[in-house]
Amino acid sequence: MEIASQSVGSAKILVVDDEKVIRDILFDFLSTEGHKVITASSGEEALSRLEKESVDVVLTDLKMPGMSGMDLLEEIKARGIRVCIIIMTGYGTVESAVESIKKGAFDYIQKPFKMKDVETIITRGLKHHRLEEENIRLKEVMNLYKISEAMNSTLSIHEILNIILDTVRHEIDADAVAIWERSGDKKWNKMAELSSSMLAAKEGSDPFGEIRGEEIINNMGGNTYLLASAEEMGPLFDCLPNLKAFSCFLAVPLRARSQITGLVCAYSYGAAKRFQKGHSRVLSVLTDRAGMAIENARLYDQLKNVFQETIQALVTALEAKDPYTSGHTKRVTEYASLIAHGMNLPPEEVEKVTQAALLHDIGKIGIRVSSLNKPEELTPVEYEMFKQHTTQGRLILEPIRFLKDIIPIAESHHERMDGSGYPQGLKGDQISLGARILAVADSFDAMTSDRPYRKSLSRKKAIEELKKYAGSQFDAEVVEVFIRELKKSG
Repeated sequence: MEIASQSVGSAKILVVDDEKVIRDILFDFLSTEGHKVITASSGEEALSRLEKESVDVVLTDLKMPGMSGMDLLEEIKARGIRVCIIIMTGYGTVESAVESIKKGAFDYIQKPFKMKDVETIITRGLKHHRLEEENIRLKEVMNLYKISEAMNSTLSIHEILNIILDTVRHEIDADAVAIWERSGDKKWNKMAELSSSMLAAKEGSDPFGEIRGEEIINNMGGNTYLLASAEEMGPLFDCLPNLKAFSCFLAVPLRARSQITGLVCAYSYGAAKRFQKGHSRVLSVLTDRAGMAIENARLYDQLKNVFQETIQALVTALEAKDPYTSGHTKRVTEYASLIAHGMNLPPEEVEKVTQAALLHDIGKIGIRVSSLNKPEELTPVEYEMFKQHTTQGRLILEPIRFLKDIIPIAESHHERMDGSGYPQGLKGDQISLGARILAVADSFDAMTSDRPYRKSLSRKKAIEELKKYAGSQFDAEVVEVFIRELKKSG
């Protein structure tokens, strides 16, 4: 189980040759030079070693029984293993060695070779490989910077979680990703998950299992990640994923205010695809930013809920002040939601419309409603006073930043398609779709409710009025959808 950062001292070299004498000579020499050396007698054995541990350099013979050095090179590249490959070749196979360079090998050395030449090529190969790794890491950091900006630009927990899932899934080629939340009683709940289409297609499969979050954190030993092989995963799970190909697991903590609040866990399936230490660095950079982004989104949601509860209390107070509009806000909100869903608007747009419906009359708190509740027609002065509730509503709501997209809808619910409405005299498409929806919902409820100056209209008569003024006062499409959905709802 790996929990520490990679050493920057000696290189780790895998020597692959079917001749034992060459393996032994290279092992002794390179070990003396300060490198950590492992050996394999065939291409197949080399792949098996690479599946279990990461190396910096593969020094492989070109001609071997079974899997040749060229085959090994192609397989390493196909599996996405980032390593410097140097080919050893006899005089008669130099052309093949040159071909191997075209396919991704760094260089070749000709047999019989001098040890000094081997060390020189390895040194050059390491410098080249490390420069490539730095460039890759730089690109990863730039990508993560952009991703960090995206997370900081939203206060939606759902959007932040999706950004994390997509990033982990694609940046480190994980087969599955889960974000686990640590609750107060140290239980762990899965907040979000994403798996490849291959895993998702397996009916009844559970690629995530049930983690032992506290055990994972304890095994980190204060470090920034935990990387476990298949053999080491048992103690980390209450219930292991039920897919037999589960081969590698990487966990990185989410933190907020120096406290671990969750874990981002990446899962790999298939022996050919194993996470490397570099992957943990990518995740650590991501989660450093994600933890606070999630915390900020939660705080924002809490604040939003407090404000909405306050607004709801104000709406209740308003309706208690004006008995003729009791229940009006609730009904308008239901009608507006019915229309928005009927028009197949995205969920976020439906939410905007329903929130605007809830707040559309809030400005009446600032006017003398009681003086307007009379059986006679309003005088011009009284009518102008009544019209002020739209702009008064905007003034009340403007200081609340998260309502910035809602305010124009609520303010414009008395605008008309022909431009004869108020407060701005907007016309046609100048009026937002949300406001056009709200205008129909508000007018229908007003017509079907008792007022001091008239009795309510029947539903049939109110629908006739909507049809009559469709295109002039109301958006014709909105009227059509509302009537259709109203009939469906009974």
